[in-house]
Amino acid sequence: MMHGTMSRKKWWGISVLAAVALLSWTASGGADGQKPRIVIVATGGTIAGAAESTTAAGYKSGAVAVDVLINAVPQMKKFADVRGVQVSSVGSQDMNDELWTKLAAEVNRLLAQPDVDGVAITHGTDTMEETAYFLNLVVKSDKPVVLTGSMRPSTAMSADGPLNIYNAVAIAADPTARGRGVLVTVDDDIHSGHDIVKTHTTDVGTMASGEAGLIGATLFGKQTWYRKPAAVNTKASEFSIDGVTALPRVDIIYAHANMSPDIIASAVEHGAKGIILAGVGDGNCTAPAIDALKEAIAKGVIVVRSSRTNGGIIRRNIEIDDDKTGTVASIELNPAKARVLLQLALLKTKDAKAIQGYFDRY
Repeated sequence: MMHGTMSRKKWWGISVLAAVALLSWTASGGADGQKPRIVIVATGGTIAGAAESTTAAGYKSGAVAVDVLINAVPQMKKFADVRGVQVSSVGSQDMNDELWTKLAAEVNRLLAQPDVDGVAITHGTDTMEETAYFLNLVVKSDKPVVLTGSMRPSTAMSADGPLNIYNAVAIAADPTARGRGVLVTVDDDIHSGHDIVKTHTTDVGTMASGEAGLIGATLFGKQTWYRKPAAVNTKASEFSIDGVTALPRVDIIYAHANMSPDIIASAVEHGAKGIILAGVGDGNCTAPAIDALKEAIAKGVIVVRSSRTNGGIIRRNIEIDDDKTGTVASIELNPAKARVLLQLALLKTKDAKAIQGYFDRY
């Protein structure tokens, strides 16, 4: 495996994709015609990964620094003034509450500056959907925030990272991207941070937005928009990480045939303040597990029903009587995103009815 920061020379091959076409339009950052000022915030991930060869499946995440990422895609400098900030250098499987709050604080700091028109974030794909949704809830600006990543490391044959970075900067520089919440772009698609999910272990086209559909599409810097997100987000969100140093522990418990209810009791014993049930079907689980969830609720733990199917809407009082058991329905959110919202909700209240209201709106 290769370690440390790679040289620009190592990136020559992967910058070819981004050179296929030059931008044919110029986004204006103001009345003086100045190019939009975009900051790339790097966190690591496969997009900054390095392998021993162009065809190696294994690689080291976060081996490439943000300045190398920027220099490898010089075409984007034709339509934006770009600079970089390195927040972390980890694979996204190692994203945690501390890094989330650090990242959100940095993004909010940058967006509050008048000389920053948008932010692009490079991130691993494994937990990109969670980070994007977290930022969607705590970013306090309507300036564009666009996450991107890749499924192939920077050293791979036909690496997908350079064009994804190019597109992310182009979207962040586009004035029409404002007010659309936190966005994710990969493979020429534009997703809402609210809806995006990873659907495949290795396929370049792994990201999808399910029934909600894409926010838009991008092609070498030109965007086509389909919709705006319906859920409350960013500037309109009532959630904040100001002064927050830790988030409440929320565990996800995967339902299955003959599941053991003691895993629910164990989560409570180990300090879980909330539990997300990744339920079968419409957010259901075995009768013994339901009894264990009721016991957890009686101890003050908030229980949210989601579904392991990763699709559909979990409505109240279907399959399980939420009013009777005291559970919360996740509505559109899958287990991973339901966990994010519950962590933030628990900073404000421990009332299940109030938390249901958050899930209805966010």
